Amino acid sequence: MVKPSLRKEMAQKVVEQKGISIRLACHIFGISQTCYRHQPKLANENAVIADWLLRLTTTHKGWGFGLCFDFLRNVKQFEWNHKRVYRIYRELELNLRIKPKRRIKRDKLDALSVPMAINRVWSMDFMSDALQDGRGIRTFNVIDDYNREGLCIDVDFSMPSQRVIRSLEQVIEWRGKPAALRCDNGPEYVSQVLIDWANKHQITLMYIQPGKPTQNAYVERFNRTVRHEWLALHLFETIEQAQYLATEWLWTYNNERPNTAIGRVPPRYLLDAA
Repeated sequence: MVKPSLRKEMAQKVVEQKGISIRLACHIFGISQTCYRHQPKLANENAVIADWLLRLTTTHKGWGFGLCFDFLRNVKQFEWNHKRVYRIYRELELNLRIKPKRRIKRDKLDALSVPMAINRVWSMDFMSDALQDGRGIRTFNVIDDYNREGLCIDVDFSMPSQRVIRSLEQVIEWRGKPAALRCDNGPEYVSQVLIDWANKHQITLMYIQPGKPTQNAYVERFNRTVRHEWLALHLFETIEQAQYLATEWLWTYNNERPNTAIGRVPPRYLLDAA
């Protein structure tokens, strides 16, 4: 079944190219002359919406309709109805193809408490990837649990305890000191070097139970976004290139990407409102 809008386009092309009458073209394609002559009042605005959607999905290949609409509504302050934007999104065939996963039924866990202010609890974790030549790299990720703001993505070939401390001190210089750090039981975190540093600065180290990554859910969810929207989209030739792209992506994440966990606004919006 061909939609009336497409039949209208075909009729217009036949009239322009073949020179037949509008009445005959409408009869051939099964539409009324009213439909043929109708000019949508919002056609120009629909073109603007389509342009925004195409630019967003080209720039942020991992963004689906939800993130695109939240960006247009909450960041750019457009007042377009979500059904209208979604209709154009579907017409452009931009919807992501996501393979459903088999879900394992588990007991529902208690939700993690959310700090009531910045710098109460930071969460930190490592991720692994590789350069184009096959050499492995690691990223050290730190977020503030209050507004899910990404504080750091540090990239290098290895991340010993001293490097972790250096990265944390760089963040503390501009952000201030956290009351606590949530982390797993990796060797970099349980080392005496990091424990002594935390005691010296009166920072509590909150270790999750071994094999319970859900207890560090905020940064684990952040890691998933990092993997899906940054690491998976690039081939890195050097550490310097990876670090540059990490810093660039982190700015976009904090300032432009809507976060559904904090009210569909970017993390910095919640920070400014605090």
